[in-house]
Amino acid sequence: MPRVSGAKIGFASQEATGLRPLSSRRGARGQALFEVLVSLIVFITMLLAVIQMGLAAYSYHFISEAAREGARWAMVRGSACTSFTTACPAALTDIQNYVTGLAYPGITASAMTVTASWCGPTSSTPPACSTGTNAPGQIVRVAVQYKFPVGIAFVPASTITMNAVSQMVISQ
Repeated sequence: MPRVSGAKIGFASQEATGLRPLSSRRGARGQALFEVLVSLIVFITMLLAVIQMGLAAYSYHFISEAAREGARWAMVRGSACTSFTTACPAALTDIQNYVTGLAYPGITASAMTVTASWCGPTSSTPPACSTGTNAPGQIVRVAVQYKFPVGIAFVPASTITMNAVSQMVISQ
């Protein structure tokens, strides 16, 4: 059997190819570092975007809850209300103060706009709220608008406008 000296069978030696190992090539280490940094920047930006969208869903949950709570609060404070000592019957400013005063965690009250309207019972769905009173049997509709601030690294600051509406029949 022939003997091969200095090289393994099936592999060319370094001297034969004239190539140095990858780790000793000039600039290879700097290139790997640059690729890792670019990948980390993209990954962290995407991770922060996912976190922001989670916070947006969290905020929308509380905004829709605020609309429900406002409608529920107003429905028991109609024009025939006598059981409460404050805000009876409820006016638009009373509903706005109540909803913005709920102080949900992470929700900025100054970025919230609350509107309320009273509708007469109609056959249209949803009922047209151009006219109506605060009387029992009428419908109170509370709409909440919230400007959610989006803050993602490397992306210009912007806002997402969230809207939630709730309506209930006035009970008293």
